[in-house]
Amino acid sequence: MKEDIMHKEPLTIVKVGGAVLEDPQQCGSLLDAFAAIEGKKILVHGGGRTASTIASQLGIKTRMVDGRRITDADMLLVAAMVYGGLVNRNIVTWLQALGVDAIGLTGADMDIIRSHRRPVVNGIDYGYVGDIDHVDADRLSMLTDKGIVPVVAPLTHDGCGQLLNTNADTIASEVAAAMAQIYDVHLVYVFEKAGVLGNPDDEASVIPQICASELDGLIVKGIVSGGMIPKLRMAVQAVERGVENVLITNISSLATLDGTRIIAG
Repeated sequence: MKEDIMHKEPLTIVKVGGAVLEDPQQCGSLLDAFAAIEGKKILVHGGGRTASTIASQLGIKTRMVDGRRITDADMLLVAAMVYGGLVNRNIVTWLQALGVDAIGLTGADMDIIRSHRRPVVNGIDYGYVGDIDHVDADRLSMLTDKGIVPVVAPLTHDGCGQLLNTNADTIASEVAAAMAQIYDVHLVYVFEKAGVLGNPDDEASVIPQICASELDGLIVKGIVSGGMIPKLRMAVQAVERGVENVLITNISSLATLDGTRIIAG
């Protein structure tokens, strides 16, 4: 690992979900905004909705438990094709057109992300789903230090020849925490809303800042619910492990960095 220095160079990590990527206009706007970010950067992407669509076309049933995909052998093939292939290649191609020297990666490439197959929990077998053990920040920094922009698909591996489907929010958090040992990392989760809403029916009710210690209280009050809970837990985990801050926002606010900022404390 590189030696820690007084003033670390900034690194921006942006995670974008499948809902944004599926819409050509939104995807184009997102990649335009990402290309405009100065300095070193990494893009982590999802693509679950596209995977579900392709699976349906192939006659493969999509099964979800608490918003998490069950990845059997057939679904793993779809995930590999969609995440590591179609979605990742399209993003890299678009970024190259914007003058960004991007490279598409899964966790298996350069051995950057190792994971283990998730054990059966409460009788639920998630199949070929990986929980992350290690992110090799040194190898990723070999790319970023040369001005290359990694585009990371939500696939990891166990080091024994098995590819694993892995949640993209988790990958973004784990990559950010690992890279924080080298860089001054700013992590941005981009999704459909302008931030965490105090009132889900009011798009203007964005909570500007949430301290890590406040999250459980917001969950109890019902202000944070559903799929936002695991996203914010990953955000809190990142800041508790040295990431400067985490921003939850949408495409239009990415350039101005408005939204909900998650900080330690």
